[in-house]
Amino acid sequence: MRRFTLCLLVLSAIVGGLTPGVATAAPGSGIVDVRPLGGRQFEVSVYSAAMNRTIPVWVSAPDGPAPALYLLNAIDGGEAGGPWTNRTDAAHFFADKPVTVIQPIGGRASLYTDWAAEDPALGRNKWSTFLIDELPAALAERFALTGRNAVAGTSMSASSALALALQAPGRYQAVGAFSGCPRTNDPLARAVVRSQLQLFGANPDNMWTPGDPAWIANDPVVNAERLRGVALYVSAGNGLPGIHDTLADPSISGDLPRLTDRLAIGGVMESVVRDCTQPFTDRLAALGIPATIVYRSGTHAWPYWQDDLHDSWPLFAAALGV
Repeated sequence: MRRFTLCLLVLSAIVGGLTPGVATAAPGSGIVDVRPLGGRQFEVSVYSAAMNRTIPVWVSAPDGPAPALYLLNAIDGGEAGGPWTNRTDAAHFFADKPVTVIQPIGGRASLYTDWAAEDPALGRNKWSTFLIDELPAALAERFALTGRNAVAGTSMSASSALALALQAPGRYQAVGAFSGCPRTNDPLARAVVRSQLQLFGANPDNMWTPGDPAWIANDPVVNAERLRGVALYVSAGNGLPGIHDTLADPSISGDLPRLTDRLAIGGVMESVVRDCTQPFTDRLAALGIPATIVYRSGTHAWPYWQDDLHDSWPLFAAALGV
């Protein structure tokens, strides 16, 4: 029962958003160090004046000008369980693609938003300012970016990716939302967001107070019309065992306890994801907004998000013009 309760609380990590309005970058932000990792990969340290700290950023950049694909991490921000590049084949997959892939490391339980106040547990969160204003401007000093952009997120950051497109109209030509919950305004969404923050020792009112209009402004269902013209890829599983939920799958490697955990915990989480995603895709359909929607069998697990990254690339590439 304790683990099941924890599962339900952690599930709230898939709900998130960004504060309304495009933030203005604080002066003084910029690259402080670039460390080559071999080939086209770099570890770039970017100072955020808005958060008064340096953020490590993994970059995979081809020779010559290229559009950008921003990859946002899950609940741990890529700090504990690992980022996209540790949990998937993202580095290998994009090694020959004409796109600059950008993955910030950090933002644990931040929902990648600008918080109204500093939090004793999570510190100063100004992630929308960093992602929209500070980071692109800093990277443009070192890498040849064309100005066309896509952003993809999974679990916690899936709705954050959509909210970035709401907050910065015209900035992103494509958005991927993998196994997320694109809702923030209904009572259940608000409750699970607050519960998730409390699980990490944070005060939810330091993000959005109960009366903050950000709850409405960042809801992709309410604001779906503003996504018209953006290439959208939305995915969710149904929580039932899928192709990666077997002992033979490389992510399980014959480990029965690991498989049992994935089916029990990841299955519950993804079944709720599926129900949570339906109102968003229904709203897109009602408005006649085109989107690639993938509903499948499967649990809340990284192998499915690796598949999403592969499968969404043709849509992203077309939107980015490559």
